Amino acid sequence: GLALLQGRLDAPAAARERLVERFRRPEPRVGLGRALRGIATACIDVSDGLAGDLAKLCTASGTGADLVAAALPLSADLAACAGEAGARRLLLGGGDDYELLFTAPADADARVAAAAGPLGVARLGIITAAGGVALDGAPLPRELVRGYDHFR
Repeated sequence: GLALLQGRLDAPAAARERLVERFRRPEPRVGLGRALRGIATACIDVSDGLAGDLAKLCTASGTGADLVAAALPLSADLAACAGEAGARRLLLGGGDDYELLFTAPADADARVAAAAGPLGVARLGIITAAGGVALDGAPLPRELVRGYDHFR
């Protein structure tokens, strides 16, 4: 939505309206956050870009992460106007999504699904012992991992 408002991206009218509305009126996942208490081992909202916020979570936990490209939830509207690669780059390095990014034990799938209910969640990858954030085993470029910098 922000990229559309700034003129960095173009979209058909209906997609533009949905993307801009999502940017202007994010839906905080307070209920999901509460439901994940006792299940999630770490949690952060994705406001400064998925890769950047994941890097913050990993740094605080002394871990790393390896995301799976095919598991990243891409908006059909965004993919239609930015292409799949562009949508993935915006998802990883953009911001203002305000979705929850959390970790949970591998054996907690049923409890996570029950906590998410009809909202649903996606397993995006795994936490690793090695530091850094990777995508399909390859380290992500620094500009994506840096995320949004409020002081830049």
